[in-house]
Amino acid sequence: MPLHSGRGAMRVSKWGNSLAVRLPQAVVDILGLHEGDSIEIHVLGPRTLEVEKNATPSELLMRLRKYRGRLPPDFKFDRLDANARS
Repeated sequence: MPLHSGRGAMRVSKWGNSLAVRLPQAVVDILGLHEGDSIEIHVLGPRTLEVEKNATPSELLMRLRKYRGRLPPDFKFDRLDANARS
């Protein structure tokens, strides 16, 4: 969903050794962002980005608790495979 209306231009600013932009309030509201939250920015194309809020540890734990004891019958955890380095 595009959030620009022709007046939503943002300026890229220097922040330490990085570049930064301020997120428009519409993005903050839609994602429910607060100071200190973690986000990911995915490049979808040469001029298209997607911003996604990362789940907090407590949100991840709540998701895991929903599946407690209900793994598929054919589920097999391989510790060596899970910790393999590429």
